[in-house]
Amino acid sequence: MTVEGRRELCLIRNISAGGMMIRPYSPIAVGAHLTVELKQGNSVSGIAQWADNGMIGVVFDEPIDVVALLTATDGKPQPRMPRIELDCSALIRHDGNVSRVDVVNISQGGICIRARDWFEINSNVVVTLNGLHAAAGVVKWMEDDYYGIGFNRVYPVSELMTFLQEQQREEHRRARAA
Repeated sequence: MTVEGRRELCLIRNISAGGMMIRPYSPIAVGAHLTVELKQGNSVSGIAQWADNGMIGVVFDEPIDVVALLTATDGKPQPRMPRIELDCSALIRHDGNVSRVDVVNISQGGICIRARDWFEINSNVVVTLNGLHAAAGVVKWMEDDYYGIGFNRVYPVSELMTFLQEQQREEHRRARAA
C-alpha cells in the first residue's frame, strides 16, 4: 500500500468491485488517498471512507473486475510479495565471513541489498537486521553491486510490520534531528 508517499504492508480482509476492507499496520486518516498493489501486480486506488476497530474501508476510484483479479492465469509469472524500501544496513554471513551491506528493500520472502563484497548466485547466506531474527537465504540474482536474496522461510507479517514501524520511527527521529 502507498499512502502519503510511504509504502507499507496491509492485509486485505475483503474486496468487491467498488472497494475493500483492509487492516493497515499504521494509522490512516479517513479521507486519505491510497493505492494498494495486489500480489498479481495490479494496483487499485481509492479513498479511506471509514475507520473502525483497526480496519479501514476503502472506496475505489473506479470499479474493478474482481473475478478477473482472482482468476489465476496459467503461464503467468508467480506473483511477487510486496516490497518496502528501506534505508538501513544489514549483516550478511557467507562462508564464515560477515559483511555489512546496504538494504534497498525487503519483503516477507526476501531482501534486495547493495554490497561492495561479491556473492555467488545460489550461495547460502544468513541476513541479520537489527530488530528482526536472523534469516537464512539464498542469493537469487545479481546486477552490478545489487543482490536479491530469497529467504528460506517467510517472515510473519506481524514481525515484519513491527520491524518496519520501528524503522519508520527511526527515520522520523533522524529527520527531526537534521
